[in-house]
Amino acid sequence: MQQQLTRLCSAVFAGAALVTALSVSVHAHHGWAGNSNQETELTGTVEAPVSLAGPHATMKLNVNGKIWDITLAPPARVQRAGLREGIIPAGATVTIVGHANEADRLEMKSERVTWGDRVFDVYPNRH
Repeated sequence: MQQQLTRLCSAVFAGAALVTALSVSVHAHHGWAGNSNQETELTGTVEAPVSLAGPHATMKLNVNGKIWDITLAPPARVQRAGLREGIIPAGATVTIVGHANEADRLEMKSERVTWGDRVFDVYPNRH
């Protein structure tokens, strides 16, 4: 009886651990589903510089007085593209090419960031 209880507890624990692991990975990688298929170009002023924290690098861009949330690639990919925290300062003018959110949110998943004559191609195979 004790052995059956131990097996049952182990199975329940393993199942709970699996469900938790799957839900975290699904939540962390949200894909491109809510974004337009059409590429969009935004030019504005950097409100909050690139942050490499989280599952995706981010930045905020002021476009005509509206603040856009820009989602870049995962931090390792962004760094491979040459874009690191502190490279583009707040107040700099940049152009972002990517896919805007289809809802009323001011969000864009970016493929490329251009600052002056520097181009950071974070998703080179998407355009």
